[in-house]
Amino acid sequence: MEFETEAIHVGDEPNLEVGGTGDINTPIHLSSTFARREVDKPTGGYAYSRTDNPTRHALESKLAAIEGAKHGIAFSSGLAAETSLFLALLKAGDNIVAFDDLYGGTKRLLDKVMAKFGVSVTYVDATNSSNVRKAMRKNTRLVWLETPTNPLLKLCDIRAISSIAHEHGAVVGVDNTFATPYFQRPLELSADVSVYSTTKYINGHSDSIGGAIMLSDETLYEKIKFLQNAAGTLLSAFDSYLVMRGIKTLPLRMREHGLNAVKVAEFLESQSAVSKVRYPGLESHPQHELAKRQMNGFGGMITFEVKGGRRAAMKFLESLRLVSLAEDLGGVKSLAEHPASMTHSEIPRKAREELGISEALIRLSVGLENADDIIMDLKATLKAVGR
Repeated sequence: MEFETEAIHVGDEPNLEVGGTGDINTPIHLSSTFARREVDKPTGGYAYSRTDNPTRHALESKLAAIEGAKHGIAFSSGLAAETSLFLALLKAGDNIVAFDDLYGGTKRLLDKVMAKFGVSVTYVDATNSSNVRKAMRKNTRLVWLETPTNPLLKLCDIRAISSIAHEHGAVVGVDNTFATPYFQRPLELSADVSVYSTTKYINGHSDSIGGAIMLSDETLYEKIKFLQNAAGTLLSAFDSYLVMRGIKTLPLRMREHGLNAVKVAEFLESQSAVSKVRYPGLESHPQHELAKRQMNGFGGMITFEVKGGRRAAMKFLESLRLVSLAEDLGGVKSLAEHPASMTHSEIPRKAREELGISEALIRLSVGLENADDIIMDLKATLKAVGR
């Protein structure tokens, strides 16, 4: 089946057997536990909803299908998914080689939590694959990537880096939240694990917090499932239903996000009040050719810098009308935020500036409103900032 068909049908097959109800949508199984006739035989394989739940199981089947993976695992947040992966793979003395531009919450997890367990992290500019090769050590167990990155929208060559990592016996994990499986499928590019904050595009409606891991390695899958049950990092049945609902329109939404983002990025690039625009779909993006080769579309995320530094950025963000000032992304509504003050504020200022996260940088999640209306709001706001 094609992506659009899998997104709608997998996990939502109506039960037309005797006693079945024929639900077109998988029901929300809100039961915490499941009655059984025999002591040692859970009914339908379900015993307790922390361990497994019919609604979550249906979602996990759908997640695996859209990724082209054998397994999907749904978590209570994107960070819960990352934590479970890290704990399943790593022990004291192990090393992670990671992209230097990462979501602020991931850096916090690596630097302030995993470090306490004796796991070291080597940050590199993974836009150049040779930097990853130089950073690999005998104790490197994981290469952790985002592409495009948050917030600078840098890209790295997943296939090339996976080859390097596998030469050294390391696992490759890719946070694919920005691209989604619709625009990029890391496992097909030789990565081992795809990780998502389903809070973002996969759910797509800004009404559920969740995370996911998709993979095909059986041994690693069993380790992660054990940790999910042991640590209780599961996604609730209700949130599982919301994410399933969101996935059904994921292809349609991503296509429209991409179309709108191209128009908005081209508009911003034409504005004298804007000093720099980063969007993989623009020819001005330094890795535009890699984006065309590695992705099926360029996504809905844009970052740009306004002239006038922090003061101008603050005025811009606080003057928006249609676009909301909020930290989230990937929903139907357009959202903007100031990474240095919000999502990446815990990164020391010097480190942020070295990465390129300036005080003038704005991250824009382009929604599904009419592109002309989004541009009208941005245009009026830029005009107000210039006064």
